[in-house]
Amino acid sequence: MADVSAPEIAEAYQDVRSASDTDWLLLDYESDRSDRLVLTATGTGGISELQNALDDTRASFAYVRLQYANDKESKREKFILVIWIGKSVKVMRKAKVSIHAANVKQVLPAYSLDVPASSGDGLNEEAIVIKLRKAGGASYDGV
Repeated sequence: MADVSAPEIAEAYQDVRSASDTDWLLLDYESDRSDRLVLTATGTGGISELQNALDDTRASFAYVRLQYANDKESKREKFILVIWIGKSVKVMRKAKVSIHAANVKQVLPAYSLDVPASSGDGLNEEAIVIKLRKAGGASYDGV
């Protein structure tokens, strides 16, 4: 079981969900042997900025607010949960991430899509928006 009780996690979650400029947060394990997750970063630059904060040697969880337009008349705002397992993460940590994801989902509960990723290619904003459009129901542009 992961420890996600740090109050700054809940505060950052509310910040991302609000109308603030902050549009993502990043949780990392406190240390290689710890199951305690801590808030390590927040940002205002979307997925591209988040990608720069991710590390191939770490397993992390990120929560991101995305805005996209379905047509000229409408904008949608959706949230995604990124489950990051860097390519150099040790086997035992990889195994625990799937179990710990359930604990993280209790603290970051409102999202439209979870996105597993192990490289920057897995966080392609255009591909994620296509998935969000498909999951969202009404789509007027043939997606």
